[in-house]
Amino acid sequence: MTVLGPGATRARERKRARRGRWLRRAFAALLGLILLVGVFFAGLAIGRAIEQAPEPGGTQTRIRTLEPLTVPPRERTVTVTTAG
Repeated sequence: MTVLGPGATRARERKRARRGRWLRRAFAALLGLILLVGVFFAGLAIGRAIEQAPEPGGTQTRIRTLEPLTVPPRERTVTVTTAG
């Protein structure tokens, strides 16, 4: 069995630390790329939805038939007085 000195142990730890930093950076870059692609496709979807929306202010025509109401005759009271 070989016993390694303190210099070899530190070198191994530095190598492990470098590998860990590289993996974290690669993971962060991949996550950023996925987020960027997601935002891009969300923008495309919103753009298409706006493009396909109906134009506001279109003309609407409504036809209603009104039935005429009968108007009752007005009643008048006439008083005639005679002198006599």
